[in-house]
Amino acid sequence: MQYGKVLYLLTDTPHSRRLAGRYIQIVHYPDGRIEPRDGATVLPCVPYDRLSEINQGAIVDNKRLGHVLQVAQTVQVQRDSRRPPSPPGRPGDTKRLTSVPGQKSQRDLSPEDIAEALGMRRPPPRRCNGKRARGTEHAPID
Repeated sequence: MQYGKVLYLLTDTPHSRRLAGRYIQIVHYPDGRIEPRDGATVLPCVPYDRLSEINQGAIVDNKRLGHVLQVAQTVQVQRDSRRPPSPPGRPGDTKRLTSVPGQKSQRDLSPEDIAEALGMRRPPPRRCNGKRARGTEHAPID
Protein backbone atom coordinates (compact mmCIF):
# COMPACT_ATOMS: atom_id res chain seq x y z
CA MET A 1 0.00 0.00 0.00
CA GLN A 2 1.20 3.56 -0.68
CA TYR A 3 0.69 6.50 1.66
CA GLY A 4 2.46 9.87 1.42
CA LYS A 5 5.14 8.85 -1.13
CA VAL A 6 6.13 5.91 1.07
CA LEU A 7 5.32 2.34 0.13
CA TYR A 8 4.31 0.17 3.09
CA LEU A 9 4.86 -3.55 2.66
CA LEU A 10 2.40 -5.56 4.73
CA THR A 11 3.87 -8.56 6.50
CA ASP A 12 2.94 -11.76 4.69
CA THR A 13 0.30 -13.37 6.90
CA PRO A 14 -2.84 -15.35 6.02
CA HIS A 15 -4.95 -12.42 7.27
CA SER A 16 -3.14 -9.84 5.11
CA ARG A 17 -3.38 -12.15 2.08
CA ARG A 18 -7.17 -12.23 2.46
CA LEU A 19 -7.15 -8.40 2.29
CA ALA A 20 -5.54 -8.29 -1.17
CA GLY A 21 -7.49 -5.89 -3.38
CA ARG A 22 -9.60 -4.53 -0.50
CA TYR A 23 -9.50 -1.13 1.16
CA ILE A 24 -7.90 -0.85 4.57
CA GLN A 25 -7.97 1.99 7.08
CA ILE A 26 -4.85 4.12 7.65
CA VAL A 27 -4.39 5.73 11.06
CA HIS A 28 -1.92 8.63 11.09
CA TYR A 29 -0.87 9.68 14.59
CA PRO A 30 0.37 13.21 15.44
CA ASP A 31 3.83 11.85 16.28
CA GLY A 32 4.18 10.65 12.66
CA ARG A 33 3.42 6.96 13.12
CA ILE A 34 1.37 5.26 10.43
CA GLU A 35 -0.78 2.28 11.35
CA PRO A 36 -2.75 0.29 8.75
CA ARG A 37 -5.83 -1.44 10.15
CA ASP A 38 -8.53 -3.82 9.12
CA GLY A 39 -11.31 -2.94 11.54
CA ALA A 40 -9.74 -3.25 15.00
CA THR A 41 -6.85 -5.43 13.79
CA VAL A 42 -3.52 -3.66 13.36
CA LEU A 43 -1.67 -4.92 10.29
CA PRO A 44 2.12 -5.23 10.74
CA CYS A 45 4.04 -3.48 7.97
CA VAL A 46 7.51 -2.31 6.95
CA PRO A 47 8.06 1.10 5.29
CA TYR A 48 9.90 1.19 1.97
CA ASP A 49 10.93 4.74 1.10
CA ARG A 50 10.89 5.40 -2.65
CA LEU A 51 12.78 8.66 -2.16
CA SER A 52 15.75 7.14 -0.37
CA GLU A 53 19.09 8.91 -0.48
CA ILE A 54 22.55 7.47 -1.07
CA ASN A 55 25.08 8.78 1.43
CA GLN A 56 28.77 9.35 0.80
CA GLY A 57 29.77 6.51 3.14
CA ALA A 58 28.05 3.94 0.92
CA ILE A 59 30.00 5.22 -2.09
CA VAL A 60 33.35 5.08 -0.30
CA ASP A 61 32.75 1.65 1.26
CA ASN A 62 31.62 -0.06 -1.93
CA LYS A 63 34.58 -0.60 -4.27
CA ARG A 64 32.71 -2.25 -7.13
CA LEU A 65 29.55 -0.16 -7.05
CA GLY A 66 31.17 3.16 -6.16
CA HIS A 67 30.83 4.64 -9.65
CA VAL A 68 27.20 3.55 -10.03
CA LEU A 69 26.36 4.97 -6.60
CA GLN A 70 27.98 8.29 -7.57
CA VAL A 71 25.80 8.43 -10.69
CA ALA A 72 22.70 7.64 -8.63
CA GLN A 73 23.64 10.37 -6.17
CA THR A 74 24.06 12.87 -9.04
CA VAL A 75 20.60 11.98 -10.35
CA GLN A 76 19.15 12.32 -6.84
CA VAL A 77 20.39 15.91 -6.69
CA GLN A 78 18.19 16.64 -9.73
CA ARG A 79 15.18 14.92 -8.13
CA ASP A 80 12.54 16.81 -6.15
CA SER A 81 12.56 14.84 -2.89
CA ARG A 82 10.08 16.94 -0.95
CA ARG A 83 7.18 15.25 0.79
CA PRO A 84 3.66 16.65 1.06
CA PRO A 85 3.41 19.27 3.85
CA SER A 86 0.57 17.41 5.57
CA PRO A 87 -0.66 13.84 5.52
CA PRO A 88 -2.93 12.71 2.70
CA GLY A 89 -6.64 12.55 3.35
CA ARG A 90 -6.92 15.96 5.05
CA PRO A 91 -8.15 18.22 2.24
CA GLY A 92 -8.49 21.33 4.42
CA ASP A 93 -4.85 21.35 5.53
CA THR A 94 -3.01 20.34 2.38
CA LYS A 95 -1.08 22.74 0.18
CA ARG A 96 -0.06 21.88 -3.33
CA LEU A 97 3.70 21.65 -3.74
CA THR A 98 5.03 24.06 -6.33
CA SER A 99 7.83 22.95 -8.61
CA VAL A 100 11.39 23.86 -7.75
CA PRO A 101 13.49 25.26 -10.62
CA GLY A 102 16.18 22.80 -11.70
CA GLN A 103 14.56 19.79 -10.05
CA LYS A 104 12.22 17.16 -11.48
CA SER A 105 9.83 14.69 -9.97
CA GLN A 106 10.92 11.05 -9.87
CA ARG A 107 8.73 10.24 -12.89
CA ASP A 108 10.06 13.15 -14.95
CA LEU A 109 13.69 11.99 -14.75
CA SER A 110 14.60 10.79 -18.23
CA PRO A 111 17.30 8.56 -19.71
CA GLU A 112 19.01 11.78 -20.88
CA ASP A 113 19.36 12.86 -17.23
CA ILE A 114 21.03 9.56 -16.40
CA ALA A 115 23.29 9.81 -19.46
CA GLU A 116 24.27 13.32 -18.38
CA ALA A 117 25.08 12.04 -14.89
CA LEU A 118 27.16 9.23 -16.41
CA GLY A 119 29.11 11.80 -18.44
CA MET A 120 29.74 13.95 -15.37
CA ARG A 121 31.14 11.11 -13.26
CA ARG A 122 34.01 9.04 -14.59
CA PRO A 123 35.63 6.31 -12.61
CA PRO A 124 39.18 7.17 -11.60
CA PRO A 125 41.91 5.37 -13.57
CA ARG A 126 42.94 2.12 -11.95
CA ARG A 127 46.42 1.97 -10.48
CA CYS A 128 48.74 -0.97 -9.94
CA ASN A 129 51.63 -0.45 -7.51
CA GLY A 130 51.43 3.32 -7.81
CA LYS A 131 51.37 3.28 -11.64
CA ARG A 132 48.48 3.50 -14.04
CA ALA A 133 47.12 0.17 -15.19
CA ARG A 134 47.88 -1.00 -18.71
CA GLY A 135 45.66 0.56 -21.34
CA THR A 136 45.11 3.79 -19.40
CA GLU A 137 48.39 5.53 -20.27
CA HIS A 138 46.82 7.73 -22.93
CA ALA A 139 43.28 7.91 -21.62
CA PRO A 140 41.91 11.47 -21.61
CA ILE A 141 41.37 12.86 -18.13
CA ASP A 142 38.80 15.60 -17.65
